[in-house]
Amino acid sequence: MLLSKVVEVSAAVAATRARTEKTALLAGLFRAAGPRDAPLAIAYLAGRPPQGRIGVGWSSLRAAVAPASGPSLTLEAVDTALTELASVGGKGSQEERRRLLALLLGAATEPEQRFLVGLLTGEVRQGALDAMAVEGLAAAAGVPAEEVRRAVMLRGALVPVARALLAEGREALAGFRLTVGRPVQPMLARSAKSVAEAVGALGPCAVEEKLDGIRVQVHREGDAVRVWTRTLDDITDRVPEVVEAALTLSARRCVLDGEVIAFDAAGRPRTFQEIAGRTGSRVDVSAARAAVPLAPVFFDVLLVDDRELLEAPAVERHAALAVLVPPELRVRRYEVDAPQQPGEVAAAREFLERTLERGHEGVVVKSLDAPYSAGRRGAAWLKVKPVHTLDLVVLAAEWGHGRRTGKLSNLHLGARDGEGGFVMLGKTFKGLTDAMLDEQTRRLLERSVSDDGHVVRVRPELVAEIAYDGLQRSTRYPAGVTLRFARVVRYRPDKTAAEADTLETVLDFGAPAAD
Repeated sequence: MLLSKVVEVSAAVAATRARTEKTALLAGLFRAAGPRDAPLAIAYLAGRPPQGRIGVGWSSLRAAVAPASGPSLTLEAVDTALTELASVGGKGSQEERRRLLALLLGAATEPEQRFLVGLLTGEVRQGALDAMAVEGLAAAAGVPAEEVRRAVMLRGALVPVARALLAEGREALAGFRLTVGRPVQPMLARSAKSVAEAVGALGPCAVEEKLDGIRVQVHREGDAVRVWTRTLDDITDRVPEVVEAALTLSARRCVLDGEVIAFDAAGRPRTFQEIAGRTGSRVDVSAARAAVPLAPVFFDVLLVDDRELLEAPAVERHAALAVLVPPELRVRRYEVDAPQQPGEVAAAREFLERTLERGHEGVVVKSLDAPYSAGRRGAAWLKVKPVHTLDLVVLAAEWGHGRRTGKLSNLHLGARDGEGGFVMLGKTFKGLTDAMLDEQTRRLLERSVSDDGHVVRVRPELVAEIAYDGLQRSTRYPAGVTLRFARVVRYRPDKTAAEADTLETVLDFGAPAAD
């Protein structure tokens, strides 16, 4: 398939807000591409080339290259060129990258050049992200979208599912099962304003501690244990405490969902930054462990021996968890059996208060009837925290003044727009320590796509947890609202931009006050 076809569909998808039209456009593209080229088309439309980060920056793309007069560049040729680019290293690598880029861009038409530059700099985000591509793929293959979605959740990626589905048909989806040793996308929670609201929405439920740690998924097969984060990064070698805890369990095969946290000398939870630093440390793990010992805490189980529990209701999964995992390795919880009784809601509130007193950040209220919806932020899990926060993506930052001269300070914050892009909700420089300023300046400059001397625009990759006091109507921002008194709580390296909150979530949580 020619790259020009992908570019045309990309532009058409960006030009319409109708979901059915987007789905039809993508379905037509995937159907025409077939099993060989559709995976590449999906990867390029999602802005994620199979080669990952290729190491090409704006400095390598500044030189103008005369475009080709007509389309001839195929997806296969682009893939080959990107593979070659990704393999360049050592002395003279910068010059060699420029040479290879000139060859690639010289074979592309002007619209194709713009698309390729956007792909290489992380600027392709026109709406054909995984959620939309799943629907397009399902329509192309003539299968229910839910079946494709489930296969993607179990495989952890869309591209291999697309390749199998288009080559083998609907039967191939049955081959994507929960497999020990292959992580699945984690189930996620929405926000609720209060325990009473959450309990009222869910009915019979469990109220569990919300721990401020790193989400982990633990797989055990005999004496082999692997540990992944919520972004499916393998951190097994960095968390020996988790491996040791998993090996004490009676089951020979299991898949567990939980968190790792750490405690200070007084028995209080350490900060998220300390835990993230510990799990991110790749050198001298023994010294890191001595300084910040980790404590695994599990709250769900997806498989025990030969028994798969993904479709089992939460009450059944917890019963299996309680048999497998001792109390000291399980999250604390309170079950609400009769939510209509005021005493039950009061007890749930008391559980939240005790959780906060122990130094944790809130609770997650979980339906007792719900299956484990891997990869979904459904309504079966509702998180309640005393200070409401949003996970937003940094879209740009402004150079600071005074004592912040030379540092990127004022952050431009965006929520996902539900169509694969981001909508700006405001700016903030509050809550940033000197250490955070130094770190964010380094990380944002690594992702810079332009700098006019005042504002540095960046690839939308970094997620920040933002506290705020409500919404305010504003004509200055495209969504018509902005955040009141926004301040940075912390960065979330354990989350991807695809996990940031949507504008719909922001608007649903509270009506804006007048500007």
